[in-house]
Amino acid sequence: MEELKLKQGFWTTEDFNVFSIDGLENRMNALQNRIQPKFGVIGEQISAHLSSRGTGEFFPHIAKHARRTVNPPKDSWVAFATAKRGYKALPHFQVGLWGTHLFIILAVIYENPDKKGIAERLSNHMKLLTSLPEDFVVSGDHMKPEASPVREIGAEGLESLLERLESVKKAELVIGRHLSREAATDLTEEAFFKLVEETIDQLFPVYDVVIGHK
Repeated sequence: MEELKLKQGFWTTEDFNVFSIDGLENRMNALQNRIQPKFGVIGEQISAHLSSRGTGEFFPHIAKHARRTVNPPKDSWVAFATAKRGYKALPHFQVGLWGTHLFIILAVIYENPDKKGIAERLSNHMKLLTSLPEDFVVSGDHMKPEASPVREIGAEGLESLLERLESVKKAELVIGRHLSREAATDLTEEAFFKLVEETIDQLFPVYDVVIGHK
């Protein structure tokens, strides 16, 4: 029985199918009953992992989508930041789902007041970004599922994203790993948490630069 539990997947196809459910109320009910309890488990384990790295205590924030009145959410997540009451103005990590894929990311979104400083610091550590694992992806908008491979856009593409982060009010920087729904549902629970922790560990040097620790 213990061996069977170990091999059981953390995510299922039904989890990803939540984002195909019609109607705000129906989709929110499915999110609250099926997805958010899993985000709670992730929140507990990953906030402890992040806090153990010594740059402050991290707190989990499960997306509530509370302001929505018509359109159902197309994605959902649990975020991690060094503040109890909010995360959007801070650089933060996220683990979440779109209907098509799982994401494990470091995000600097438009509410962050230090985007100019972050862009400058990252520009001075470009090698840190270009040497990330080859399956890492980057985007300038956390509200879109698409992202470009870091190795594909290279230093030139990254510089362009950082220039935009510095000068455009709504610009963002999202970097990390995407995993297709098929690959995500193939992972055992143990393998899933190992992947999340490994991805965060690979992103942490970038986070250190973002917060000015390097």
